[in-house]
Amino acid sequence: MSRPEKFIIDGKRLDGRTPDQLRPIKIEVDYLKRADGSCYLEMGKNRVVAAVYGPREVHPRHLQDPTKAIIRYRYNMAPFSVEERKRPGPDRRSIEISKVSKEAFEAVIMKELFPRSAIDIFVEVLQADAGSRTACINAASVALVDAGIPMKGILTSVAVAKVDGVLVLDPMKEEDNYGEADIPFAFLIRGGKIESIALLQMDGKMTKEEIKEAINLAKKGAMEIYQMQREAIMKKFIEEGENE
Repeated sequence: MSRPEKFIIDGKRLDGRTPDQLRPIKIEVDYLKRADGSCYLEMGKNRVVAAVYGPREVHPRHLQDPTKAIIRYRYNMAPFSVEERKRPGPDRRSIEISKVSKEAFEAVIMKELFPRSAIDIFVEVLQADAGSRTACINAASVALVDAGIPMKGILTSVAVAKVDGVLVLDPMKEEDNYGEADIPFAFLIRGGKIESIALLQMDGKMTKEEIKEAINLAKKGAMEIYQMQREAIMKKFIEEGENE
């Protein structure tokens, strides 16, 4: 992939979106029947699956916490998820994403309700595009709700990038690879309102004013994604009620 000469032409991005527009998103709840909760999510060209297991007993037992559940989050990219086949197994990037995503979920899951237990979150990237970590957080959040795990709210994630000096929501691959800056966010949303930022990372440089603008743009996108997460969850429970 070569660097485009211009990212924004006549107010439109390379894929035809406006700067504040999300990529198409599809969410399917209860995707894996053997998991306690699961979600399949498409975000642009990203294809990800999240599975939640637990609360369940911790093995080995010396890892147990007598006061709260431990959260384990594994982000993994399938070898066939990228154009050049990826070497199987964890790498530095997937370990880093697993760590920061786990910390974000630790802030929203009510761990104290399940002492001496573990809640395992597995996210698998089947096809990777820009923003796979944000897609996985969105899928994992829905899978946790599907599993009935008590949380303070829903975690919703989206990134903002800077290209041609313009801030753009939910960057595509070219914008992510060649842009001037990139900030993935995750917000805790409760009762339809953003309560706090649970994750914020930054690659590149932005001014103080640009960061403020990026936060507002990310909040707008996060609320749109939150509505889709909520609709997918409600659809599943409505269908379950109709089948009873």
